[in-house]
Parts: sequence; structure tokens; C-alpha cells
Amino acid sequence: MTVASRQAWSGMDLARRAGSYLEEQGVERGVLDAELLLASVLGINRLDLYLQFDRPVTPAELSGFRECVRRRARREPLQYITGSAAFREFEVPVDRRVFIPRPETEILAGEVLDWSERRYGPQHPPTASAGGTGAESVDDAGLDLLEIGTGSGAMAIALAREGPFRRVLGTDISPEAVSVAAANARLCGLEETTDAPVIEFRCGRSYEPLRPGERFDVIVSNPPYIPSAEIEDLAPEVRDWEPRRALDGGADGLRQIREIVSEASGWLAPGGLLALEVGYGQAGAVRDLIESDPTFAAARVCPDLTRRERFVLGRARPAGSFTQQPT
Repeated sequence: MTVASRQAWSGMDLARRAGSYLEEQGVERGVLDAELLLASVLGINRLDLYLQFDRPVTPAELSGFRECVRRRARREPLQYITGSAAFREFEVPVDRRVFIPRPETEILAGEVLDWSERRYGPQHPPTASAGGTGAESVDDAGLDLLEIGTGSGAMAIALAREGPFRRVLGTDISPEAVSVAAANARLCGLEETTDAPVIEFRCGRSYEPLRPGERFDVIVSNPPYIPSAEIEDLAPEVRDWEPRRALDGGADGLRQIREIVSEASGWLAPGGLLALEVGYGQAGAVRDLIESDPTFAAARVCPDLTRRERFVLGRARPAGSFTQQPT
């Protein structure tokens, strides 16, 4: 993007010019991205760009914005440039060490919250940070939740903040991701208040970091589900920048999903919930996989924002109707 240094630019003029440039470079929604980048550089929100449409941009701000636009033109994801990603009602810092949280995954979190609140019941008041309630069928202190492949920790943090959970554990195969998730939890204040649910992050693949005897009322995961052969066809923002381990699901995309389902019996409490995000065209196969496992009583498929089948929820059989495998 070429801008004469001697020319004074208003924020909106600059955003429009940069947006056109980004679209010429193949960036979808280039104007929107330019506005968000400029707002980040100026330290304001996007709405304020419109309210302050004639605000002049200083030379230092212009220099910072230019660099952001150059990075976006190289197809670096917007969230890595601004350093944060929105998830439900908050934002978490993100960088190349972690997969960027997606809006679709907010639906998965919502399904988990809906199930958990039904399970835990409305008859007991929530803790200040959890927003959930107690029930006859579970400990009055709340439910236990495991997230496999926690990445930035966004979903684990959201569920700890909003749900009736006494304990939230996130696992990830990447030690860098575990470090990011733990730092993000601290930033969200989950370790600062006495009534916050216990949140913890451990490094390891799937269930490997768990300890004998641990059981969870909910196991949730947005695992890698892109078939290996399709990785090269992804958008440059995803293919060239996000961690490949968070994308590559093996030959058919179901490698880790099979692992999560087949080993769930040792860790999922009777009557508990297994909630998975899956790729396009995979929901039927994953539902069949869950329903063929004696751990589970039933499974159902839920759509994403575009009405495509994207989430599969499996309900474990109640106590006494199957035998859990020892760990």
C-alpha cells in the first residue's frame, strides 16, 4: 500500500484505501479487515472509526497501520496481527502457537452449556463465576469437564466462566498451546477469585495426561478433522499460518476422533456427554461411530451457523447399564 507521507489522512479514508488494496491481494472482506486493523492500531473499536470519521492519523499510527496491512496482504490471519480473537463474550490473546477460535465453535460451547444446565438443574444458585446450578443427580459443587485439544483455552475458559462446572481441565499435545491457555485463563481472572471453578491445563495427546480415577461429566473437543490430502487446498490464512497439528486429521480426517470415542469409556461418567466438532460430511460417520460404541446410549447431530451438520453429541449410558474399562 503506497501512501504519500506528506499527505494527511483521515481514518476512514485510510481504511477504504487499504481495504481496496487488500481485496486486490485476494483478501476477502478487505475493507472490514482494514477497519479492524486500523481500529487496533488506534486503540479504539470499529464503531468509533465511524463516529470519528474525520480523525487525522498521526505519522506513527500510519506507520503501524502500514505494517499491519503488509502482513495481512501476505495472508497472515487478522487475529495474529491484532493479537486477539473473540470468543463468546470475551477475547483471548492468540499467536501462531495456537489455532484461532472460530465462531462455529461457540455453538459447540453453547450446546455443552445447555446440556450441563439441564443436567445440573435450576434448583441451586450458581457460583458467581460459573453461572450454573446444582442438581440431584450430581455433586452439588458442580460438574467436571474435560476439553481435548484446548489450544488457546478459549472454550475451556468460556465454559468455566459460564457453566455449572466445579472443575475444567484442558489438554493439548502442544506445550506451547498449554502455556498460552494457562496465561489466558490467568488474564480472565479464573485463578484470582475464590469462587471460580478450578481450571487446569496439561500437556499430552487426548487422554494421556489424565490420572487414574479421574472422571468427567462432559468431554468436549474440536479436534483436527481435515483429511491430510485436503490441507493444501485450504485458504492461505489457514494452510500457511495456523499449526498443522491442529488441522490434520489423518487420511479421512477421523484419526483423533476415533481415538477420543474409543477411549471415552475410561473417563466419561455414566450419563455424561461427549461433544465433538467435525468436518463437513463427517457427521454421519461420527454419529455411527458413537452409536456403535457400547459406552453410549445415543448420539445426535447439530448444525452450524450455515445449517451444515457440524457437531455430534453422544450421551453415555447411565450407571449400571455398561461396564467402564479400567484405566
